[in-house]
Amino acid sequence: MNRRDFLTLALLPRLMPVSAAEARVEPSVVRFDPAIEPLVRMLEETPRERLLEEVAAHIRKGLSYRDALAALLLAGIRNIQPRPSVGFKFHAVLVVHSAHLVAQASPEAERWLPLLWALDHFKGSQAADAQQGDWTMPAVNAKAVLPKTESLPSFIEAMERWDETAADAAAAGLAESVTPDQCFETFARYAARDVRSIGHKAIYVANGWRTLETIGWQHSEPVLRSLAYALLAREGSDPLKGDDRVDRPWRRNRERAGRVRAGWSMGKTDSVATAELLALLREASDEEAADGVIDLLNRGVAPESIWDGLMCGAAELLMRHPGILSLHAVTTTNAIRDLYERSTSDDTRRLLLLQNASFLPFYRPGSGSSGARVDELAPLEIDGTAETTVEEICADIGRDNPSAARRVLGYLARGSSPKALIDAANRLVFLKGNDSHDYKFTAAVLEDFYRLSPFWRDRYLAASVFWLNGQGAPDNDLILRARRALGD
Repeated sequence: MNRRDFLTLALLPRLMPVSAAEARVEPSVVRFDPAIEPLVRMLEETPRERLLEEVAAHIRKGLSYRDALAALLLAGIRNIQPRPSVGFKFHAVLVVHSAHLVAQASPEAERWLPLLWALDHFKGSQAADAQQGDWTMPAVNAKAVLPKTESLPSFIEAMERWDETAADAAAAGLAESVTPDQCFETFARYAARDVRSIGHKAIYVANGWRTLETIGWQHSEPVLRSLAYALLAREGSDPLKGDDRVDRPWRRNRERAGRVRAGWSMGKTDSVATAELLALLREASDEEAADGVIDLLNRGVAPESIWDGLMCGAAELLMRHPGILSLHAVTTTNAIRDLYERSTSDDTRRLLLLQNASFLPFYRPGSGSSGARVDELAPLEIDGTAETTVEEICADIGRDNPSAARRVLGYLARGSSPKALIDAANRLVFLKGNDSHDYKFTAAVLEDFYRLSPFWRDRYLAASVFWLNGQGAPDNDLILRARRALGD
């Protein structure tokens, strides 16, 4: 027997059969890595009412978590258009990494549940997209893809010109022409160029990139193309010719960034400076907020103390005006902070910091500084055990949020473990959550808690109860169905 015949006989019995539908190639539609394409097709074509059971059957046969995560992201990218605004139905893509973070922080026996919720959410968004024109990501125009040496400069030029066609072709070439780190730095710079879609552009770059790191660079081409397409969403006037408010911070802050002192990243932590910035953010314009950050940096204040002010400023907006707008102040700041920490470009880091400061006034529904202040929250005296207090906090959330916030402060001030409270909040998001924002917000807050300095992190977590899921919320029937599908 020759080698070819031997391999044929040895391997064929172990391979899953491929149906004619799976093997069909549609040249006008983007195709993914051959190893993942059949799984993506299964997610696309299985009716919503049967998908969880179908995926559970695949899990029992050996489907890996990583492959399921990859297929979910790619199915969303191919089937859901991030236009006219990077949000709404596109949350099925934006929430993938958040569901992954919630899963990673969950007990091992429950780690599939957030992903199964996200899979069902994808089917709802897929149906919405079908009703709105049934967009599908097209195959890349191979003739337009440039030589490797030209992809990066061409992509930057296309992004500066807001040229979708040129950016798509250049993005397709980036996957094989530059390193992942070089590619990240380029996208990070444009992630916070404007605050259209209430921050979802930055959220998509941060969350999309982290998901890509989890599933593997072999899936990068369609992800990069989708990111470029989303970043060039431009509701409003032409950014090159108009003067929309959302475009002004970028123009100003690119010049302002040069006013920051050399060695700015090495400063002194200063809680008083954090409180000063927090007070400024309550009434400042976007220009004044950026100027305030520059002043603090040039006075030698550490960027970490400035981030404390920005993140607590976002959380305070949520305390004062709980709703979708203020929620995105928190999740956008989480995304920009992540991009900032990953970037190795001094210029990009300065720009991201200033842009975040300029963006926060956009999330403030009105002027004036009246209302709750995160730095003035008073802790509630705690008498019970740590376990009992966590239960009381979870019971108060959604019923009496001010009391829950004060109880959080009292619990942490006593030296109780924040992990027990964070674990409880994390578990409630998939037991009670019914919306992508529940996952996005919870994942962002529980991640950012550890990024803040001790005094401010407790207040940040206390403010978060104004959106977290509480024990009194109804159970999510979808999770009960997912448990049954998995045989739990």
